[in-house]
Amino acid sequence: MQKLKGRTPIRRSLWIVLSYLFVGWLWITFSDAIVAQWFKDAEALSLAQTYKGTLFVLVTGLVLFAILYRQLSKDRALLSLHARQRNEILRLNRFREKVIDQASVWINVLDSKGRIVLWNRAAEEITGYRRDEVMHSDQVWELMYPDPDVREKILEKVAEVLRNEDAMVGFETTILTKQGQERVISWYTSTLEGVEGDEPAGTIAIGQDVTDIRAAENTIRRRDRQLVTLMDNLPGMAYRCLYDEHWTMKFVSSGCRDLTGYDPEELLDNRVISWASLISGDENDRLVREVETAIGSAEPFSLEYSVDRKDGGKVWVWERGRAVADGDELVLEGIIIDITDRKVLEEELSVMATRDALTGLLDRREATRLLEEEISRARRYQRSLALLWIDLDHFKQVNDQLGHAAGDKVLCGFSELLSSRIRQVDFVSRFGGEEFIVVLPEMDVSEAEQSAERLRQLVASSPQQLDNGRSVNLTMSVGVAIFPDHGEDASALIAAADQAMYQAKAAGRNRVVVASPGNTGPTSLSK
Repeated sequence: MQKLKGRTPIRRSLWIVLSYLFVGWLWITFSDAIVAQWFKDAEALSLAQTYKGTLFVLVTGLVLFAILYRQLSKDRALLSLHARQRNEILRLNRFREKVIDQASVWINVLDSKGRIVLWNRAAEEITGYRRDEVMHSDQVWELMYPDPDVREKILEKVAEVLRNEDAMVGFETTILTKQGQERVISWYTSTLEGVEGDEPAGTIAIGQDVTDIRAAENTIRRRDRQLVTLMDNLPGMAYRCLYDEHWTMKFVSSGCRDLTGYDPEELLDNRVISWASLISGDENDRLVREVETAIGSAEPFSLEYSVDRKDGGKVWVWERGRAVADGDELVLEGIIIDITDRKVLEEELSVMATRDALTGLLDRREATRLLEEEISRARRYQRSLALLWIDLDHFKQVNDQLGHAAGDKVLCGFSELLSSRIRQVDFVSRFGGEEFIVVLPEMDVSEAEQSAERLRQLVASSPQQLDNGRSVNLTMSVGVAIFPDHGEDASALIAAADQAMYQAKAAGRNRVVVASPGNTGPTSLSK
């Protein structure tokens, strides 16, 4: 192609010269004959031939001037165009060199033999090797990839790019810098096209230092693993839910399975069941109010409530969370922990604090509190209330003759007997030793006396069985006091019933005595 292009001006020049010679030959040959026919006189013929020659020179000179002028004009235009193109190319090259040199990514160009022909400033900064140390050589690769196996794999990759004349994207290598540091580089590599029909001229490689990015990703992955491990080992579950009527779960940790029996996927987006449906309606209303209060105060919230498990059981949970903004939505994030064991312990402690340790009946303090509440209710609704003060007759003899273990057995059996024969609104309390009270709301004096008598007869006809097969016959003395006839507060009513019980003792025991108005006295715990 270049040879053909090189011959074009010669052919054009030969064509012009040959055309000139041909025209000259035609002019000389035919013009002389024509002039000889027109001019017979020798002097005139000579003068005509002189003018003919002069005319030929002028015409050919004009033609040559026109041709040269046209060609020189074209050449001048081409030279001007070439000058402009050369300037543009120079500016483009300077711009390209400036862009390449100031680029924030590593750019290098290799020739077909792997030697470096371009090494920008970012390459210097990343590797620590200056341009004059690496240009027109391939020795730097041995320094940056000291492991021959690794270096061989990389060379194979580069050779593959050259063979396929293709691009390689996202290929990562770890280089050793001049300072001895390891850096992770992500490469984009492509071939450089050669002259048409020739082999590729080399490769261009663009490398991005992703060391910090990969370190951050590793840190995030490590923290994610730690977070997953932490969540999986919580005695409950972590969650992220919408602040809506269903508490729609958007994230649930695997602890949900142990806590509720449901898989996390069953709760996400309410696919099978919503969190709100696991909570009783009344409790849900309370939780909504408490969460609203916390959100209004921009504070975290703490909640305690029970949840229905998938297997039908119930668990008590403690929830700690906070409202956070997620774009245009408000979401709740927190943890929910199983506190069933704590709740059971609290209930046991509550029972221990209000119940008699031996019989399980209400103790004196709790019974007095409840009696005051019942008196307040009776006063508010103007209704009566009865109090029975019971003392077991001759119970000291049971302890002395059979032992305290037998005495405890008798007290427990007696307590169960009383509890089984009273109404649900009534309650029994062990006030101390062998003394008990029974509170009978909304009973007048005659009803209370009849109830006391039925209980007395029941106890007298129901011997208490001991573990050794023996039985113990019991009787009891009962004092009856009625609100408001015999007292208008708990202490007055207890004193009146206690005094009436003393009268029953004095009258021979095993009987019921109703207190008289104003018949009160000090309460005694030892009879």
